[in-house]
Amino acid sequence: MSRTEARQKAEALVAKMTIDEKIGQLEYDAQAIDHLDIPEYNYWNEALHGVARAGTATVFPQSIGLAAMFAPETLQKIGDVVATEARSKYNQYSKHGDRDIYKGLTFWSPNVNIFRDPRWGRGHETYGEDPYLTATNGVAYIKGLQGEGKYLKLAACAKHFAVHSGPEGIRHGFNAQVSKKDLNETYLPAFKAAVQQGHVESVMAAYNAVNGEPAPVSETLLRKILREEWQFEGHVVSDYGAEEDVKLHHHYTKSDAQTIALAIKAGCDLCAGHIAQYLHQALAEDLITEAEISQAVVHLLTTRVLLGLDATDNPYDQIGFEENDAPAHHQLALEATYKSFVLLKNNGILPLQKQNLKSVAVIGPTADSTVVLQGNYAGTASNYTTILEGIRQAVGEEVRVNYSEGCHLFKDRVEGLAKADDRESEAVIMAKHSDVVFLCLGLDSTIEGEEGDAGNAYAAGDKTDLKLPGRQQHLLEKLLTLDKPVVLLITAGSALTFSGMEQNKNLAAIMDVWYPGALGGKAVADVVFGKVSPSGKLPVTFYYTTEELPDFTDYRMTNRTYRYMRNEALYPFGYGLTYSQVELSNGAVAGDSVKNCQVSVVIKNTGDFEIEEVVQVYLKAKDNQDEVPNPKLAAYQRVHLAAGESQTVVLPIAAQSFEVVNQTGGRYVPDTSFDVYVGIGQPDARTAQLTGVKAIQLSYKN
Repeated sequence: MSRTEARQKAEALVAKMTIDEKIGQLEYDAQAIDHLDIPEYNYWNEALHGVARAGTATVFPQSIGLAAMFAPETLQKIGDVVATEARSKYNQYSKHGDRDIYKGLTFWSPNVNIFRDPRWGRGHETYGEDPYLTATNGVAYIKGLQGEGKYLKLAACAKHFAVHSGPEGIRHGFNAQVSKKDLNETYLPAFKAAVQQGHVESVMAAYNAVNGEPAPVSETLLRKILREEWQFEGHVVSDYGAEEDVKLHHHYTKSDAQTIALAIKAGCDLCAGHIAQYLHQALAEDLITEAEISQAVVHLLTTRVLLGLDATDNPYDQIGFEENDAPAHHQLALEATYKSFVLLKNNGILPLQKQNLKSVAVIGPTADSTVVLQGNYAGTASNYTTILEGIRQAVGEEVRVNYSEGCHLFKDRVEGLAKADDRESEAVIMAKHSDVVFLCLGLDSTIEGEEGDAGNAYAAGDKTDLKLPGRQQHLLEKLLTLDKPVVLLITAGSALTFSGMEQNKNLAAIMDVWYPGALGGKAVADVVFGKVSPSGKLPVTFYYTTEELPDFTDYRMTNRTYRYMRNEALYPFGYGLTYSQVELSNGAVAGDSVKNCQVSVVIKNTGDFEIEEVVQVYLKAKDNQDEVPNPKLAAYQRVHLAAGESQTVVLPIAAQSFEVVNQTGGRYVPDTSFDVYVGIGQPDARTAQLTGVKAIQLSYKN
């Protein structure tokens, strides 16, 4: 169905509504209109990494882990599976007359904000710190969710528009001050791609203000950029309670009537809150016209028509109960989890051989946690496999598994009446009686997340630094004194540091497993015991310390993320090891213009382990004052390599990757030559040191 046809149907319906009925459609829990056969509808649903908050569904790795795959084609498949499960659940709920929150077809996902600062608690909802990686992943997920049929499979939503990445504690009244260059170079590209390439049906306005304008009432963001420049035709929704914030916390308006009028006039159609009732007052005060209200309702009803409101030929209505939480979906989640793990260090201990082990220790506060598998905005899995359980299943009866919680996730003791470090001696005993120690440390979504959801009230879900919380660092250092090989498994949605312990000889391996989804423990075991090689790459920079970063509230990109940072990274963006080594050769760049440029390289697996590797292209314009300081990601491709296999990989470079942004926000391709690098990570010295592979440098003249 074309949007024009859907809009015409929507306009016909709205023409038959009273003003009260129109206003009743403008909050997220829209009222039924019986004489038009329009049932009640709740727009609020979530699907960051699976259908969330509505009961049983496949739980995929959290978004930051999906970004670490560097595999948008896999992410699109995941989006399609999520949409299938969502339709399955919707069809069943509708038959039972259940139209509650989290049971509709409009999903407030994906989160395409830029993870500009590692302290942000919601960063794990995003696809990382890079605009290009975020854009390609966001578009892929949107396409998977929405499908390509006559009707929308689901309506996706790009959030939170715009310039939004903490601090959580002050988000309701915070004014993000941003230059035109940073706005157009960093904060907007993923949203633009979502609109123009992904054809996303919805956009969510953020809580914060941008350069003085609260996002839900921003003429600049919603009218000028989104509607006029980008030609967005879908509907805009506010974040929950964000329109109330305009008066209460931004002090931008004097009344809720003024706020809701400004919001609708700016282009925010749906109030995810409860101030639409003040439109009666706004009409009485001539702050808005009924025609402007009608326009917002048309936008919303157009989406519902595209989803199949009153349709008799919608194939998605035939998706049955059995297609939710299906075994094939679990397998896709498991494969995604394999791709998401980032091996940061390996002295050769991994993969382990079970036959050489008599006993292993599994220690740490996240070892037997189901919470750490889920991340936030998660569904309920029908079967969770914790790291402890995954390792226990993998080694069977032949190898003894010694388990200790080791320490609390963030407190100084596990038992309230005990002394501090009450599980430490047990952990030491377990480690001493084991051949290898699997140490599970990090965070979970109860302390790293959204304001109000995460329990670390002192930071509202954000982190104050990059250190392991509680007594975890102490436990790590204690176990490293025992002269036992330690395999550190990090569970977190953001960068952490280990106070220099990453150099300790007894810390044999470090692997970041993020929040790995319901089958995370099985995936960990399969990887550490060599069933499959880890192949993820960091979608964020691991800094040495937050002291090198600007203030958290500073939205300037100076010295932020790999594109702008001056110092060496602990672990760089784009970095990740496998169980083999590779060689690169025959790098070449071809194309007579930036519109048809491509880079090719031969990659050879010189090891004896079957792997997947991610070939990455970075570029930088020479002698251009508007270019970012460091080479930026321009293309990437995941490639499967058998032991000893060589492949020629060809990576097209999108023309916009050559663009730079000037101080007034204008984009242009500079008339100069470009340094082009192809490798398995960034072309920096730290990546070369860690991987043993130096990126091939090429040159391209526009």
